[in-house]
Amino acid sequence: MHLREALRSAPQIGDVPGLYFLAAGGNWDLLRVPAEPGFLALALLRTTGEAIGPVLYDRPGARLYFAVPSGTAGTWRDLPVRLLSQGSWLVAPNPYRADEYFGGWCELPDDDTLTDPEKLRHALHQYTVATEERPLWRPSNAPALTPTSAVSPPASRRPSALPRS
Repeated sequence: MHLREALRSAPQIGDVPGLYFLAAGGNWDLLRVPAEPGFLALALLRTTGEAIGPVLYDRPGARLYFAVPSGTAGTWRDLPVRLLSQGSWLVAPNPYRADEYFGGWCELPDDDTLTDPEKLRHALHQYTVATEERPLWRPSNAPALTPTSAVSPPASRRPSALPRS
């Protein structure tokens, strides 16, 4: 079953129009990725021209969900991601509705296209390499060692010659 068909048959969440409980598993799983590496991976996949499956942005949780083929659990072992498979549920909006609070679909679930796990893994690995090589930022005028009160003598101040008002 395509993700779009799954959304059509998914139960609606109570009184919230346009939000559905989407069951993962079956023909596809969902890979939950933190937003920063997820957006970078999505941008890298778009620049390569690779086919990208549905991608959902969860703004309150600051996460992206990539639809990937089922059976890829071993692919993600050393990455900070979580695979949602059989028995997992996701709150998903109608594909044609965007919400400033909730987020929305970055890539619509239009057909049976799913994101290639190896290409996605490579794109996520690029983020990991980039953050490991990035030096810790410090202001240029930061002292090499910040003194503490235990090691630095109390400051001696001369009283100001001008009266205070």
